[in-house]
Amino acid sequence: MTTNEDRVQPNETMVPLLHCVSPEETLTFWRALGFAVTYEQTRPYVYLAFQWSGLHLHYGRAPRGLDPSAETTGGCLVMVDAVAPYHATFTEAMRRAYGKVLVKGLPRMTRYRSGASRFSIVDPSGNTIIFIQRDEPAEVEYGGSKALQGLARVLDNARILREFKTDDRAAFRALSSGLRRHRDDASAVEQGLALAGLIELAVALDKPGVSEWGNRLAALPLTADERARVQQAVADPTLLEPWLPERG
Repeated sequence: MTTNEDRVQPNETMVPLLHCVSPEETLTFWRALGFAVTYEQTRPYVYLAFQWSGLHLHYGRAPRGLDPSAETTGGCLVMVDAVAPYHATFTEAMRRAYGKVLVKGLPRMTRYRSGASRFSIVDPSGNTIIFIQRDEPAEVEYGGSKALQGLARVLDNARILREFKTDDRAAFRALSSGLRRHRDDASAVEQGLALAGLIELAVALDKPGVSEWGNRLAALPLTADERARVQQAVADPTLLEPWLPERG
């Protein structure tokens, strides 16, 4: 006897339905990133649908009083074979549309560190769409790898807080306190990576201190390879140009 469960086929498609605070801003943003609008209704009810590659995002009306800046709206996970091409594609789209990578406020995209297994896009309504590499490590050493010491471990902890917890504020606190504790024992490049991270996070979080950290970064005795490593540690290397200008 055939049961209902036997007739269920494992070919389902599940599409996230996200809250939309501002239809106009949502339409502008996803169009800028290259998404096609497959359905658009703003009155009497909001319903938007977007498609790009194999991705589908749908939006409905947000609850009354929803604050996008709290970034607790909702979101979804996007599992992919490799995240780097996605980040590079959206980086190019943002630069074409906005003249820069959006790393501050809403909407924005989190940085991508070479070899990382995830990054996030936060839309105008505060929804977080997280792109995750399918083979990323199943276990993460919160607090930083135990195989590392000093500022190197702090840097690893900040990476985990940003990439796996999407908690920029905690990462900022970790880098700030870690740099104070380990500055005397850390190498120049470790200090450079910490300062670059603080600059990037301060810009994203609207915190003071960018000029102070930038001046400290400019004073570090970095080799050409170390300069390149520090520049590659931020999503938008132009952010560091006032203190690490390109050399001819």
